[in-house]
Amino acid sequence: MQPEGPYRYTHLLGGSPVGKAWAALDQQGRFVTVAVLDATVAAAPGWREAFAGIVNNLAQGPAGTPFVYADFSAAAPWVAYGPEAGPAAEKLFRALGVEYQPVPSSAPPPVSPPVSGPPQPISDPPQPVSGMPQPVSGMPQPVSGMPQPVSGMPQPISGMPQPVPGMPQPVSGAAQSAGPVPAQPVYPDPVSGTPASPGFGPAPDDPLRHDPFSSPARRIQPSTAPKRQGGLWVAIAALLLVAAIGGGAGIWAISASDGQNPPAVTAPTAPPPPPGLKPWAEAAPRSPQEHALAKVAPAMVFLEAIYTGYVRNKQDGALLHPDPFTFSRRCTGVVVNHDGHLLTNGQCVAPTSEILLEHALGSLADTLVARGTLKAGEVGGYVKGRLPSSAFTGPERDTDPAVVLHGQMNVAKGDLKASPAIPGTVVKVLPLEEGNLALVKLDQANLPTAELNTSATIAPGTALNVLGYATTDAEYRSATYTVSTKAAEVTEVDPETSFYRVSEDVGAYSRGGIAIDPEGQVVGMLDNDLLAPKRPNRLVVPVARLTGLLDSADVDNKLGETDTLYRSALEAYFTGDEGKAAAQFAQVVEQAPANALALAYRDTAVAFGGKPEPDRPAWAVPVLIGAGVALVAGLGVLLWSRLRRTR
Repeated sequence: MQPEGPYRYTHLLGGSPVGKAWAALDQQGRFVTVAVLDATVAAAPGWREAFAGIVNNLAQGPAGTPFVYADFSAAAPWVAYGPEAGPAAEKLFRALGVEYQPVPSSAPPPVSPPVSGPPQPISDPPQPVSGMPQPVSGMPQPVSGMPQPVSGMPQPISGMPQPVPGMPQPVSGAAQSAGPVPAQPVYPDPVSGTPASPGFGPAPDDPLRHDPFSSPARRIQPSTAPKRQGGLWVAIAALLLVAAIGGGAGIWAISASDGQNPPAVTAPTAPPPPPGLKPWAEAAPRSPQEHALAKVAPAMVFLEAIYTGYVRNKQDGALLHPDPFTFSRRCTGVVVNHDGHLLTNGQCVAPTSEILLEHALGSLADTLVARGTLKAGEVGGYVKGRLPSSAFTGPERDTDPAVVLHGQMNVAKGDLKASPAIPGTVVKVLPLEEGNLALVKLDQANLPTAELNTSATIAPGTALNVLGYATTDAEYRSATYTVSTKAAEVTEVDPETSFYRVSEDVGAYSRGGIAIDPEGQVVGMLDNDLLAPKRPNRLVVPVARLTGLLDSADVDNKLGETDTLYRSALEAYFTGDEGKAAAQFAQVVEQAPANALALAYRDTAVAFGGKPEPDRPAWAVPVLIGAGVALVAGLGVLLWSRLRRTR
């Protein structure tokens, strides 16, 4: 049964005879570790005070373990620690003098047995805490007394240990040494030459002893030389060569993987860059919906196209204003190839000349209103009247306006041209009637990539999620943009074009955003619904139009190695294997810094008990074992051959 409190508990991290440690989320969606003292234990004399005293004692000093919040007056006292505190709950329970058993990451969390009676006494009372305590809902009281030992529990045995019956005891006196045994003379047998037992055979000075060398016949015959075993030596050399090559390859693979820097278990000194979307705050923790959002969110791109040009009279080229006008168009895109290719809305990054001229005349009208030569209510009529006779050009009459295109991953800032903004170029555009799509190439590779579901079946009532960039800032120029998402439902499908509409809109800047299925794959791109009031971004271009544009430009929807590793890490995380997830997320962070969501999930996996270990090739250990077997076999055959030659 989960404890009560202001947190949403996700799963059990470990337990002890007096309490448990839980993983939880606070009201802002941040991860915390909560240590809870059982209510039955807290009711025993001294335990509530000991729990509060140890918590405050651990929080003191430069190397202390600070906590986020605590409630020592609750029926089941608890304390919450942030991810930077590491395994603080385990440290707390061990400081209370009890054993702590973490839940294995690869198995379902075990349920600790209920406490049948008051816990074992703490060996020493908590020391007074120096310094100011952390804020809690109730002030901790000094320990009124030591918790009483539980009746029936084993008591310490006083006195020295007694010798165990039956065990050998030390001898009090010195051992008596035996004198040397006199050697008996041994005489060789007169015929065979082998030694005879003492007391048998004639004495050396016996005149009747036979002389073995008196016969003229040759007694020792020379043996024939053994045949050379060339094949055996070739086999031994082959085994040793296999052992050397295989062992070297295995050791190199393991040492190379071990040389990678594993992620630090302690919290980083600088705050990590925030991701554009926090899936755990948009869906139930570790749910399939969070998993789907986590797959595609790193591939979202904020795009800004900035246009600069002059407003002229179309007939003679005369300038209607001496200074150039600059304005921008902002929308969303999604990376579809790890080399930097992305798809977005065509009218956003490559608008028609009529759209550009309308924006430029609007800027000119605003300038005239500021000067007092035009009234605010006359802006619309001025723009409409000037459209047929005006043009928006570059510095020269026959040149095009200048355009600068940038893309940003994660959290984006408006009007940003320097890093981390990435320059981009429009590759190909589909007109409005063909899908209003654009293919853009960013000047950076190894970007997080989304997958397209080319076999998706869309019908009214289909459940989807829509994603796109949005902002709540009133100041347009330097506004901050993050990825917004909503659960949506397909309301209608056009049988002729396969375009469909959804029930939700995530904002004006979500043009070029995406609709995804429950598996986190892209099934369409968001666009303006021109037939609806205020033209919301609820019209979805089907995925077939997206793949058609990619095919015409000879670009594949292709994941990179880092994308595959990131999805493997997500699979491990959502199945509870925090150790494997932390190690793989760390590799993604190192290889693809643009994926800020991988860094957030790595820190979460470590905070939830993951002990990251660097991955090594799957073949390294078997090859090393095979090399060892070959080495032992080669040395064994070599030794056998030497012994055989000696005999």
